[in-house]
Amino acid sequence: MMASMGKYCKAYPIKKLREFSHWTENAENTRKEKKEIDGKEVEVNRTLTDDDFLYLQENYVVTDGIFKDENIIFDNVTPEWKEFCQKTLAFEIPVYEPVKVG
Repeated sequence: MMASMGKYCKAYPIKKLREFSHWTENAENTRKEKKEIDGKEVEVNRTLTDDDFLYLQENYVVTDGIFKDENIIFDNVTPEWKEFCQKTLAFEIPVYEPVKVG
């Protein structure tokens, strides 16, 4: 199954997302990184730091990457979370006007 890309997402520094009072992180869903351990190359989950960026998707789910159904870090979408996104993060999904041909 292929990953699904939404119509809109915006990257935010994790430290900004962590300001939400009910923020939790599903750390086992982070993207994999290649590391060398005991001479072998292995894939491990990356560790999120305040300097990393995550993606706020159009459905208010936060992912570690641009795909809306992969590497989901936060999906507790509540009215409080939506309000935080809109007021604190200034998250707004743009409305695109249809292109007129002719």
